[in-house]
Amino acid sequence: MPRRGYAGAVSAAPATLTGVTSLRAAEARRIALAAQGFARPRPASAGTRQLNLALARMSTLQIDSVNVFARSHYMPLFSRVGAYDPAALDRLLFARRPRYVEYWAHVAAFIPAEDWSLFGFRMAAMRAKYGSDPGGWFRSHGEIVDWVRAELADRGPLRPAQIEHDAKQAARGPWWDWDVVKRALEFLWLFGEVAIAGRRGFERRYGLAEHVIPVDALDREVPRADAIRELIRRAANAYGVATASDLADYWRITDRKAVMAAIGDLVDAGELEPVTVEGWTTAGRPAKAWLHRDAARPRRVDAAALLTPFDPVVWFRDRAERLFSFEYRIEIYTPAAQRRFGYYSLPVLVGDDLVGRVDLKADRAASTLLVQSAWWEHGRPPEAADRLAEELRHAARWQGLERISVSRWGDATDDLAGALREASRHDRGAVEPAPLAPDEPAR
Repeated sequence: MPRRGYAGAVSAAPATLTGVTSLRAAEARRIALAAQGFARPRPASAGTRQLNLALARMSTLQIDSVNVFARSHYMPLFSRVGAYDPAALDRLLFARRPRYVEYWAHVAAFIPAEDWSLFGFRMAAMRAKYGSDPGGWFRSHGEIVDWVRAELADRGPLRPAQIEHDAKQAARGPWWDWDVVKRALEFLWLFGEVAIAGRRGFERRYGLAEHVIPVDALDREVPRADAIRELIRRAANAYGVATASDLADYWRITDRKAVMAAIGDLVDAGELEPVTVEGWTTAGRPAKAWLHRDAARPRRVDAAALLTPFDPVVWFRDRAERLFSFEYRIEIYTPAAQRRFGYYSLPVLVGDDLVGRVDLKADRAASTLLVQSAWWEHGRPPEAADRLAEELRHAARWQGLERISVSRWGDATDDLAGALREASRHDRGAVEPAPLAPDEPAR
């Protein structure tokens, strides 16, 4: 069956622009997956070194609070290195002087602590947006903001629950019912005055940036154009081949002029090469794309993985459609009766393609991994059910679950139950959302 390109049209090889390399669609998929670490076998065992290498490839790790199967930031490492001890990742992310810290990078995400200054331009933009209006919340609550700063200066990093103020319960605002202390902390974090000094459970601990961020990173000033150029360089390296929109979305940079200037500088430096990709079009013409000079171009990728909705492979839905003809939307806010695929379906990677999706839930009381729904995509290989079944066994063991049960909702469930001969079956039922952490909305 022919693959379908972006917007569902059957792809034909685009005309080659003069002097520009043209990539086949399958080649672009393999380049993209290799850049994300899927072209190499998983290590026999995964420790701190393997986690750091995977994090370095991605440059950032998105955070989300939904915890139906596993919290989202644990999943990309599992997808790439296999079963690992989540406590090892916690030690990297939540240490007293962590190697990684949180910031609004690709939305709320972990970044290397040494990269804090790369986001100085964003911190300044956040302050201009939320902190400069005399009638805005931040300026009109200056007394509370100053008091919160003083508390952190005197007492060190604190959870919001550890900070009391007479006005704390007086009124809660539209920001997910946050109180005034929490709102002050969040604004100060967006502005770069405060950093996240770890979490207890999923609740953040906030500290003054000078108490959390290494001095050399905190004091370094990076001009805006230089910072954007460096971020686009990292996005290009993480993606392998990408359009300007792909590169901008990696860090949610909305200034297209600055993005194009950065791409131009990287082309001039020989780090990026203009290319076209089969099926990637804009207004009926080949879309402009760029290949990173260090991108591997494997002839074959034979991966098998479950991906979180917030994995860089799929987090930009337009790119997922272009690369894999995979239309993807999260349905956690869709009424149960109207969901097409399930509450929190995970894309299934087999070979070099997204071949299906499964909605997983960990029933820890029953020590059972529930496959709430399973669906195939076009063109799945004959071994897809067996490969997915083995990934589900692997995922269950990683989460300490003893059994697997497969529902009867979805065109892949019977195939999957047949491959999982040891699995039980259950009927489709309503899937209740996992409670959200008080400080982190689902995104």
